[in-house]
Amino acid sequence: MNFLEQYKSIRAHSEKICAPLKTEDYVVQPVVDVSPPKWHLGHTTWFWETFVLTPHLKGYKLFNKDYNYVFNSYYETIGARVIRTDRGNLSRPAVEDVYNYRKHVDEGMHEFLSKDVKKDLKGLIQIGLNHEQQHQELLHTDIKYILGHNPLFPAYSDDIEENFAQPAPGKFIEMKEGVYEIGYDGNDFCFDNELNRHKVYLSPYKICSNLVTNGEYMQFINEGGYENFRYWHAEGLDWVKSHNAKAPLYWHNIEGKWYNYTMNGLKPVNENEIVTHINFYEASAYASWKGKRLPTEAEWEGAAPNFDWGKRWEWTDSAYLPYPGFSKAEGALGEYNGKFMINQMVLRGASIATPENHSRISYRNFFNPGLQWQYTGIRLAE
Repeated sequence: MNFLEQYKSIRAHSEKICAPLKTEDYVVQPVVDVSPPKWHLGHTTWFWETFVLTPHLKGYKLFNKDYNYVFNSYYETIGARVIRTDRGNLSRPAVEDVYNYRKHVDEGMHEFLSKDVKKDLKGLIQIGLNHEQQHQELLHTDIKYILGHNPLFPAYSDDIEENFAQPAPGKFIEMKEGVYEIGYDGNDFCFDNELNRHKVYLSPYKICSNLVTNGEYMQFINEGGYENFRYWHAEGLDWVKSHNAKAPLYWHNIEGKWYNYTMNGLKPVNENEIVTHINFYEASAYASWKGKRLPTEAEWEGAAPNFDWGKRWEWTDSAYLPYPGFSKAEGALGEYNGKFMINQMVLRGASIATPENHSRISYRNFFNPGLQWQYTGIRLAE
């Protein structure tokens, strides 16, 4: 597909994700990490307007000059913005206004992409397309958090499939010691944090072919895993105590039986399905309880061709740090990844919320170790 076809497809998918929502669902911000769906739709539009149309489309007129303040996320280079905790206070612009904003910007982008895109702008267009796909995944998980914390547990859709049973008991794959190459290897798009490709030495290790299931995680719960300090990092134990944590996010013990909120509504926990919505602390504690560990991101990438991945983001035991030779781009886009390389852990793979054609073996996702709302899972190593 050319840029215009890709643009139309990706923009349409963002709105398709929001199609099942009621107007009231667009505005809710239950916690700081979850942004209202309306804000995601506006922010991704602001990205195109700010970085492409305003500087590069002659005669383009801003839709509303105040939207730069409302929809700027974290770009210090661009100027002042609404603080993240206040995104839920944005009763205005209304949902209708945001969709009109998208229509205005889409018209400008159609004009811009209908002409030959200059060579030095092609990278910017690719970042914009991938940026909106990243927000599509956040839209999905933020919508689940919003509906999953509604006391009525409303279903998002009856048609969506988000949980999967493991096909067979997992086995540990033996990996030989040696020098492996990790990082992006190709000529297509990748984010700057996947570069530079480089060599790492790995000692011999084993990694499980399957992800941990709900049933396996229940054993950890039933045997007092959340109460035994021996399995937890100090910071993780603080999280358990301060949150009174006893189970993965969305799990509810009702009259002695475990239920979990899914996009299809509240359902009994299926023991054969992959456990999800656990944070790094929980993943690490579970691995400790099993006498195993989490793989490093280099181990994960080295072994990934040998197992099925892509249903859950998998926590690794690697801090989010720059690769050798990493460099930031000039200007505002230099803020995209590099400034978050502190106090975050790397996740590898992808999830059922990851848009099509947006995953690859070198992709480095990253989140704070205490966060649970993404589709996260556990793969053990030893």
